[in-house]
Amino acid sequence: MSLIFSECRRYVPKAAQVLLISATWFCSLHGLSTCGSPKLATYFGTKTRYEEVNPFLLVNPLLVSRKHDLLPNMCTPLQIVSVIRHGRRYPTQKQIQKMKTIYNLIKQSESNSQLVKELQSWNMWYDDWMDGQLVKKGEDDMKNLAYRFASLFPSLFTAEKLQKCKMSFTTSSKHRCVDSTKSFIKGLAHNYLQLPELPDTEQEDITCSEPMVNDTLMRFFDHCEKFVVQVEDNDTAMHEVDRFKIGPEMQKVIHKVATLLGVPEDQLNADLIQVAFFTCSFELAINNIQNSPWCHLFDEEDAKVLEYLNDLKQYWKRGYGFDINSRSSCNLFQHIFQHLETAVSESKRSQQISNPVVMQFGHAETLLPLLALMGLFKDEKPLTADSFSSQSEQKFRSGRIVPYASNLVFVLYHCDLVESPKEEHQVQMLLNENLLPFPHSKESVCLFDDLKKEYSHLLNDCRVKEECELMKAVHEDEL
Repeated sequence: MSLIFSECRRYVPKAAQVLLISATWFCSLHGLSTCGSPKLATYFGTKTRYEEVNPFLLVNPLLVSRKHDLLPNMCTPLQIVSVIRHGRRYPTQKQIQKMKTIYNLIKQSESNSQLVKELQSWNMWYDDWMDGQLVKKGEDDMKNLAYRFASLFPSLFTAEKLQKCKMSFTTSSKHRCVDSTKSFIKGLAHNYLQLPELPDTEQEDITCSEPMVNDTLMRFFDHCEKFVVQVEDNDTAMHEVDRFKIGPEMQKVIHKVATLLGVPEDQLNADLIQVAFFTCSFELAINNIQNSPWCHLFDEEDAKVLEYLNDLKQYWKRGYGFDINSRSSCNLFQHIFQHLETAVSESKRSQQISNPVVMQFGHAETLLPLLALMGLFKDEKPLTADSFSSQSEQKFRSGRIVPYASNLVFVLYHCDLVESPKEEHQVQMLLNENLLPFPHSKESVCLFDDLKKEYSHLLNDCRVKEECELMKAVHEDEL
C-alpha cells in the first residue's frame, strides 16, 4: 500500500509508514482480522464502521492513504463531485422497538448461563427519540473525512473557495444527513483550514456554507412512484429475502440463539435475530464496545449468514434486483455529469471553475442504486435465497461498499500531456477513498469525452419522469 500525503501539513511519508507498521503490529499482537476490530465487525453490512474498509484509520483517523497514485503532476484537479453517506447513527425507532422485544424475551429467560445473566443486566439505553439521529462518532466521521479530502486535494479545498461560495453542499432532509453535512463543513473550515469558529449566523454569511436540502436528488427513491409501488410497498418484491429467512442457514442460527438464550424457538424469528446482531454493531459503532454480550451470541459463521440476509435485502430493494431500483437514480447521475460538463466547458474557455467542490450527502439507499446504474459490483448471477454458498465470491457486499460515511467521488483533471498535442480532461473515481476502476475498461482513469460516450444511454435516454411513471390501466370503453 502506497501512502500519499498531498501537501498535508502535519504528516510526512516516514511518519505515515511508522503509523501503518504500528497498526500491523497491533493487529498481529491481538490476533485481530482487521486492525483494532472484533471478528464480527466486517459482517455488519450497512451498519459497518468506515474503519473496517480502511482499518489504518483506527490508528490515525486523519491519515491519507491510497493503493494507487492519483494522476501525475502534469494533471491538475479541477473539480471534485461526491455523493457521501451520513456518518454513524443511532438505531431507528423501528429497530429500537425490535431491540426492546428481544431484550424483554431475554429478561424472562430462566437460564442460569453467564451469557444470559450478562444480557439481563445489560442496560437497555436506546430510546425512541434517537430514531436514526447522527451520533458523536458520526460527527467525527464527517469531520475527519473532510480533513482527508482536503489533504488529498489541497488546491480545491481552500479557504478562498469556501469563503467565496465556490463550494456547494447538498443534503437529504433527514437530520442525520443535515448534521453530517454541517459536521463535514466544520471539519473543513476549522480542523483543516483553521478558520476561526464564529456564531452560526456570522459563519453562514462568511462561508456561504449553509447546506441546501434537496430530496429530489438525495432521496430520489421517495419520489419514484414506480419504485414505491412495485418495490418499496410490495411485499412480494422481497420474495428471496423471505425465503432465506425460513431457509436452513437462517433456521440454524435461530435454533442456536434460542438455545443460548433459553427461550422458546417459536418466539424468535429472523428479524429479531438480525436486530440482536445489529445491537452488537451499534454498541461497537457508537460506544466502541468491542466485547458486548450481544456479540457473544454469534460466531463468524452466524455473522456470514446475517450479512447475507442484509445483502439480499439491499440487492433486491436498492441494487440489481429490479431495474427501477437503479433507474430511479438517473437524475442524480445526470446531475453529477452536468457539474463535470460545466467545469470542462469553463476550463476550455480558460475560465475559473465556478463550482470546483460539490459535496452531496445522502444515504446507503442513495449510493447503492447509483453504483448499480453504473454497472459496479455486479455479480454474474442474481443473489437468491439459494446462493449463500457462493457468498465468499460475491461482489455485492454492502458492508464493503456502503459502510457509514461511505463516499463515491468523481475527480476531474485538466492534463497537459507531452505525447498529445491537445489538452485533455480526464476523470477518476474513488470509492471510500480508494481508486475505483471504471466497469467498462477496468482502468482507473478515463477521458471525459470517452466517459460521456460510455454512459450516453444514461445521459440521453434515461428520463426519470418516464422511468418512474406507472402505466395507466386501459379502460374497456377506451378499447
